[in-house]
Amino acid sequence: MKTALLALPLLFAPVAALAMDDHADHAAQALTIESPIEALMADDAARAVVLEQLPGLDEHPAYGQFKSMSLKAVQPFSQGAITEDALTKIAEGLAAIG
Repeated sequence: MKTALLALPLLFAPVAALAMDDHADHAAQALTIESPIEALMADDAARAVVLEQLPGLDEHPAYGQFKSMSLKAVQPFSQGAITEDALTKIAEGLAAIG
C-alpha cells in the first residue's frame, strides 16, 4: 500500500509538467499553495514558510516524484501529513512575503 501511494504522484507527472509550463509563463506571480513545490523550495522566504509547517518536506524520499506538484495537489496523498491547518498557515505566510 505504501509503495502504491508513493507511485501516485507519477500518475500526475504529465499534468504537473503542464502546470510548470504555465507557471514559467507567470514567473512574476506570487507563490501560493497552488505553486509547484519545487518553486516554493527555490525561493528562500517561501522555503522557510513551508518548512516551518512541514519540516523535512524537501528531504522526503519521494520528493523527486512530487516536487512538480503543488502542496494542495499532494495533500490527498500525504496520509494526513499536510493538514488544512498547515496549508492555511503556509498560505498566510506566503501572502505575507508577497
